[in-house]
Amino acid sequence: MENQIKQKLNRELSNAQEKLPIKIVQFGGGNFMRGFTDYIIDKLNKETEWKGGIVNLQATPNGSIQKMEEQDNVYTLFTRGIKKGEIHDEKQVISAIQKSVNPYSDYDEFLALAKEEELEFVFSNTTETGIAYDETETSYEGPHRNFPAKVTVLLHERFKHFNGAADKGLRIIPCELIEDNAFALREIILKYAQLWNLEDRFVQWINQYNYFHNTLVDRIVPGYPKDDAGSYEDQLDYEDQMMVVSECFLLFVIQEAGNLNERIPFNKINEQILVVDDIQPYRLRKVRILNGGHTLMLAPAILSGQETVKESIDNPFIGKFLSNAIFNEVNPTLGLDEAELKNFAEEVFDRFRNPFIKHYLASIALYFVSKFKVRVLPSLLTYVETEGKLPVNLTFSLASLIRFYQGSFGEKALPLNDEAGIIAKFKEIWTNEDYEKVAERALSETLFWDTDLTQVEGLNTAVAKALYEIDHHDMETAYNNFVEFNS
Repeated sequence: MENQIKQKLNRELSNAQEKLPIKIVQFGGGNFMRGFTDYIIDKLNKETEWKGGIVNLQATPNGSIQKMEEQDNVYTLFTRGIKKGEIHDEKQVISAIQKSVNPYSDYDEFLALAKEEELEFVFSNTTETGIAYDETETSYEGPHRNFPAKVTVLLHERFKHFNGAADKGLRIIPCELIEDNAFALREIILKYAQLWNLEDRFVQWINQYNYFHNTLVDRIVPGYPKDDAGSYEDQLDYEDQMMVVSECFLLFVIQEAGNLNERIPFNKINEQILVVDDIQPYRLRKVRILNGGHTLMLAPAILSGQETVKESIDNPFIGKFLSNAIFNEVNPTLGLDEAELKNFAEEVFDRFRNPFIKHYLASIALYFVSKFKVRVLPSLLTYVETEGKLPVNLTFSLASLIRFYQGSFGEKALPLNDEAGIIAKFKEIWTNEDYEKVAERALSETLFWDTDLTQVEGLNTAVAKALYEIDHHDMETAYNNFVEFNS
């Protein structure tokens, strides 16, 4: 195929010429949305009787949606990873997007979307900084740069066109990674309504006839494989400048409001899409197992000479250490269904083993202390409270973190990447050579933990013992000695 001129991907070539009614406006058509929400909607269109098209809106003035338009808004999604221990590698053409609109250059076309009869949903991913109030957007007249301002205008134009009809409200489903994302967006929309002196009836319509669904999203979507594009292109008999690579794991937790599954049948496709009354247990599960797993194995893995997540999980010592920590010490503190937690944790381990994603430990080390405080320390403290003893693996992880912040291990400089005050405080702590005193000073430092951890019975002695073992043996031997000490 290498000498053959390939035709650019289009709807005719991909046999995706069916026109779908516009039911979704999507703010932001970047890699994540194309590998996540657009994939979900495409699957609904192909596997259920529900049919809905997406209008993809360019999120920033310097976006590149013209590339999507150039290939009829279709693209290839490569889904690659491990499922239940088996390699999963497939490709498919995604055709849910019907058109792409630049609201900066085609503002009238953007406004016209408010008049779409069957429009019902707004999806978004404008990064965590997107859901923010910009007080400089003082005029209703657009185009606006601010994302909530755009949504406010879209909703107001719809309110005016349909004269505040109860059945023309929209369901707002943001995918930005902030807590209570939909509620935060609604609050800002109402601020703009006040700033622009919009009608009281409009505010009432927003509150009564529009649904705001908080979400939790989870999928790694590296996007266009620029470092290995040739190997992907060789798998296609057409040219595709918008192809996307994603892991196979997908989790979409959506807070229920107004019988969502009756309006869009997420429950009819075989994906982890959960419509629930309370998102918090799932957020907690993700933070403690997925994010916590990365964080609690980080220092032991780096001190063992590992460089990536996959290398770490494949290492017999680190893999066993992480498994013991998650299954025996983290999961029991979460108060969720045991089988559900076990399945989720096994999926997380599959994700860590993904041979198609190179996740460097050094990148996880950014703001390591604050990550440990949020992701791991609550599990440690809850375990002590419920079990009446120290969790051996989480305690060893904490000691390894303290040793990590000494800054070097043997001949190797360690990738410290934290606030200057935290690094300086650890440097001061490590001027002492007495492990008991190092442990006491590190554990009592509220700058790190927001609490005095020397108040946890036995923790100071245990951390001091672990520090001694780490400095006098290889990491696996140090860990085994520490486990024996605590048995």
